[in-house]
Amino acid sequence: MSADLQELLAARDADIEALREELDETNKGVVALYAELDDKASQLRDANDLKSRFLSYMSHEFRTPLTSMTSISGILLSRLDGPLTAEQQKQVEFIRSSARELTEMVNDLLDLAKVEAGRITISPEWFEMVDLFAALRGMFKPIAATTSVSLVFDEPEGDIKLYTDDKKVSQILRNFISNALKFTPEGEVRISARVLEDDKVEFAVTDTGIGIAAEHIPNLFVDFVQLDVRLQRRLRGSGLGLSLARKFAELLGGKVGVESELGKGSRFWMLIPMRFAGESAAAVAR
Repeated sequence: MSADLQELLAARDADIEALREELDETNKGVVALYAELDDKASQLRDANDLKSRFLSYMSHEFRTPLTSMTSISGILLSRLDGPLTAEQQKQVEFIRSSARELTEMVNDLLDLAKVEAGRITISPEWFEMVDLFAALRGMFKPIAATTSVSLVFDEPEGDIKLYTDDKKVSQILRNFISNALKFTPEGEVRISARVLEDDKVEFAVTDTGIGIAAEHIPNLFVDFVQLDVRLQRRLRGSGLGLSLARKFAELLGGKVGVESELGKGSRFWMLIPMRFAGESAAAVAR
């Protein structure tokens, strides 16, 4: 073997060895990076679990005093302990209203904790559309009677049955209707439903309210988001209602969305399968 060839082979071996060492160092770096990522992921899971447990614990703890406040204010307003002056009645009604608002926030926080912990149970069963609309109409009749807004229910024609979790569907629609009534000073809130060709049903809540600016729409269904507008600042909430609506709709195999124009009103919609396609009649969804 010539000296030139020997030198060439030696140089090649040196290059291969250098490359091997470089690959070894790279592999060590990758392994270390994966270990660090796993550690960070574990920390994030622990933090999320702690947050969910905290929300659940605090929600339960808040419920008892809030229930007491609502009950006591109700007793006072019923005059069981004697008459109230006009100013006293006004203040007690304010206490009861505030307690109910806080209770709604607590319930939203508890639902969020259950969703994030994977403890939301989907319990589908057969029910008729007409019964769902009747329940919603009865629920909102006292509220609508105290406003100048017309609450209209457009029931779909025919005997329409769904197999899904009616409580989750009702909760989503209640959130849409409540928001529509809050942000519609006058005019109309209309609830409708229509069956689509692909065995899905679309529910819609359309209002003639203040509407939503285009730049705010992408963040509407994000946790704890509230619009920074004058009416929103006066009507505070948890900022979780629409986020939970989105999550519940996804658990049911559907989705939610909105179309809106500032100053002209909004249309919030939910699209879900007419038949829930989960694993069982009591599937725990994550």
